[in-house]
Amino acid sequence: MAKKLGNRAILAKIETTYGTDAVPTGAANAMMMINVTYEPLLGQDVSRDLILPYMGHQGVLLVGNYARLTGEIELAGSGTPGTPPAYGPLLRACAMAEVITASTSAAYNPISAGQEAVSIYYNMDGVNHVLLGARGTFTLDMKPAAVPRLKFVFTGLLGTIADVALPTVTLTAFKTPLPVSKANTTFSLHGLASACEGVSFDLANQIEPRLLIGYEGIEHVDRDMTGSAVLEAVAIATKDWLSIARAHTKGVLALVHGTVAGNIVQLDAPAVQIGRPNYGDTQKIINNTLPLMFMPSTGNDEFKITVK
Repeated sequence: MAKKLGNRAILAKIETTYGTDAVPTGAANAMMMINVTYEPLLGQDVSRDLILPYMGHQGVLLVGNYARLTGEIELAGSGTPGTPPAYGPLLRACAMAEVITASTSAAYNPISAGQEAVSIYYNMDGVNHVLLGARGTFTLDMKPAAVPRLKFVFTGLLGTIADVALPTVTLTAFKTPLPVSKANTTFSLHGLASACEGVSFDLANQIEPRLLIGYEGIEHVDRDMTGSAVLEAVAIATKDWLSIARAHTKGVLALVHGTVAGNIVQLDAPAVQIGRPNYGDTQKIINNTLPLMFMPSTGNDEFKITVK
């Protein structure tokens, strides 16, 4: 019997009907992921607690079963302005609406209704696991001298598990990313474009398996986006972060990564509140760690990703 090796393929396709297999293919729907983990059987263990005239384990009932896939995708453009990036379906399944402007951009903003879902195939050296109705959330870290990566966590209903040959995948739609640097990346917060040691984002979708009589689904029920930025400390006259935090002032965050059309990703937030600042130091240079709270301005606009 052949041993199972680490050869894996991940496919994802938006579902037309929720919970119905969209049948992704290696040619059209392959995902190029990093640091992937798969939890094939999550849920609850219910004890029977039988009263018997002898001791011993009575076993459990495995109930409320679902699966979870976690993995990272490099943040890059699509290669052509106006064309969605290859990871676009994953953003859509994280309750983000996709808005295409022909020959210009593909933009993604959060939504609170009409959320989409994906069918995911996770093929582990010939054993294919199907997740249906999968929805998720993501985080993003932007640190100098590193490749920015979206870390996705998807929860899905259990589909079939079967011996299926690894698909032949086409990954040419995934473009080579750029490292975060002064040359490739610009960042400003509340109008200040100072030296930045890193910024992180957490979409913080609340995803709930809802397994009921007459209905089973994975639901997106809330969103509470936060983040953090580490900036070199500046004079109070330049930017008084403590006063800004105490006044609950909201301001703009803007980040642009990439300089050449087709491989530019822009992140915008119109109303970011600063939490309680803290001091630290890196290489004996004082910095501020600033907790970030991403608030909507008019609704479903607290954060936008534009690929152009």
